[in-house]
Amino acid sequence: MRLGIVGYPLGHSLSPVMFRAALSHCGLDITYDPWETPPEGLGGFVEWARRPDSGVAGFNVTVPHKEAVAAAVDEASQEAERAGAVNTVVVRDGRLHGHNTDGIGFVLALKEEANFTFDGRRVLILGAGGAARGVVMALAAENPESVVIANRTPERAQRLAQDLRRRWRGVVDTASLGGEGLGRAAEKSDLIVQCSTVGMSHGPDPAGSLLRSEDIPGEALVYDLVYNPPETPLMKEARKAGARVLGGLSMLVYQGAEGFEAWTGEKAPVKVMFRAASDALDRARR
Repeated sequence: MRLGIVGYPLGHSLSPVMFRAALSHCGLDITYDPWETPPEGLGGFVEWARRPDSGVAGFNVTVPHKEAVAAAVDEASQEAERAGAVNTVVVRDGRLHGHNTDGIGFVLALKEEANFTFDGRRVLILGAGGAARGVVMALAAENPESVVIANRTPERAQRLAQDLRRRWRGVVDTASLGGEGLGRAAEKSDLIVQCSTVGMSHGPDPAGSLLRSEDIPGEALVYDLVYNPPETPLMKEARKAGARVLGGLSMLVYQGAEGFEAWTGEKAPVKVMFRAASDALDRARR
C-alpha cells in the first residue's frame, strides 16, 4: 500500500517526513513518497495512481496542481467542490475521491495556536490559487466582517471573489498584488493570510515578501501558509511592524491529520506529526 504527495517542485515539502513518522508510530506497513510531477505530466500521474497495480491508496496534492486535480477526480467532497481545489485524494477501486482539508487545517491552526476569533474581523488574502480557495471557503463559515482577495492576475482574484459571494453575504473585495490598493487593504486588516509561494524555500521567489513592514498594522496577525523556512520574509516584515505572526507548520499538520484519518481509518498522532515536521525544519536550518 502506497501514499504520497504530488506537486512541482517538492524540494520544500515536509509531508514525507511527517507522514512517515505518523505511519511508523501507528505500526502501519504503508510507504509515503514524493512524486514530483510538472503540470504536463499530471494527467499521466493521475491515470497511474488510479490503476490497481500502482498500489496507491491516496495522495496529497500541493502547488500547482490543486485545481487541476479537482477537475480530474471522480467524486469530490462538499469542501472540495466549494473550493474548486483538492489537496487530498483517497483511491478506492480505481476511483479518485477528492477532499479539501486546507480549510479545516487553516481554521484549527488559528484557533488552537493563535487563539484567533473571526467574528467582525477584516481579512486580507494574498494569492488566489488552490490554497487560497480552501482558505476563503472556510472563512465563509467563520463570519468575518470582510474579505479582500489580492492576486497578481486580477481576473483570478475576481473569480474567487465571485465564488465566495455565492456562498457568503459578507463584504468581499479584490486588490492587485503590487498595486496601491494592496497597501490600503493591509493597513485595515486584522488578519493577513499569505497563500502564495512567495518566500518559500526552493520556490520561484524565496527572498520575496508581498508586503513591507510599513503596510502591516501592529495589531494584526500575519499568517503565512509557507512553512519552509519557519520564518519567511513576510513574517520578518510583520515582526518589524510589531504584528503577531503564525507560520504554516500548524496548518500543514492539522490538514494532514484529516487526510491521514481518511486514508487509514486510524486516529492521527498529531503530536508525532508536529515533532517530526519541526525536527526536519530544524535540521534544514543547520
